[in-house]
Amino acid sequence: MARNEEKAQSMLNRFIALKAEEKKKPKERRPFLASECRDLAEADKWRQQIMREIGRKVAEIQNEGLGEHRLRDLNDEINKLIREKSHWERRIVELGGPNYAKHSAKMTDLEGNIVDVPNPSGRGPGYRYFGAAKKLPGVRELFEKPPELRKRRTRYDIYKRIDASYYGYRDEEDGVLGRVEGPAEAKMRAEAEEEWRRVEEIRREARRGAKEVVSVGAAAREVLFEEEEDVVEEERREMEEKERKDKEREFIVHVPLPDEKEIERMVVERKKMELLSKYASEGLLEEQSEAKNLLNIHR
Repeated sequence: MARNEEKAQSMLNRFIALKAEEKKKPKERRPFLASECRDLAEADKWRQQIMREIGRKVAEIQNEGLGEHRLRDLNDEINKLIREKSHWERRIVELGGPNYAKHSAKMTDLEGNIVDVPNPSGRGPGYRYFGAAKKLPGVRELFEKPPELRKRRTRYDIYKRIDASYYGYRDEEDGVLGRVEGPAEAKMRAEAEEEWRRVEEIRREARRGAKEVVSVGAAAREVLFEEEEDVVEEERREMEEKERKDKEREFIVHVPLPDEKEIERMVVERKKMELLSKYASEGLLEEQSEAKNLLNIHR
């Protein structure tokens, strides 16, 4: 009995479901062309349906284990639905509805940064990559930014930015430079004047010392002249004595010897140096040489 009741119950359920299906309207299919739709509410409904399909496929494409071919197929289907969605959005705008394309989502790379959508044809929203499709061979390179090459500036670019300010012709226009450099300039000027006065004082002292050295030198020359005469006379007597001895003992000399005048000159020079070192100090000689250099005396 229970078995028959279950059968009857099963048949009743099927009958009720059949009647419900008969009461329902036939399932509508989305128009192939968005331009065939004349109702704004229906156009918005078809757009929502496309959005749900895109959501399901985007969730499915996140699985990296589907394989390269399945991922590429899913990505192609998503892009096809996106293009269809854009058609419906334009149709909604034509029917007087809101512009959904203005607030559409942007495409991002693997790091979440917004990137431009590749669109070689220039029409439509462009081809996009979703989920694991971004990591496919040949796709990852599209999201990698090429290294920025720093362009080397040419000579024209360098000189193009050079004006009068570069050469400092406008430094004093605002008056700031004068206020900053004024005290330093006055200080440097005072130091230069002080240095000039010091050098002039040294020159005057040098001239005064040179005159004293010249007077002392005249007296020393008189003494030297008298001493030189005595030295010459003594050397002459020595030479005569030497000649007398040489005559007594003649021999052949195989090296060049200085003559009588050369020997006399050398003896005079040596005696002169001895007298100068005896009567004049080293400091006096140095002052005399410095005074001669300052007065440009070369005698």
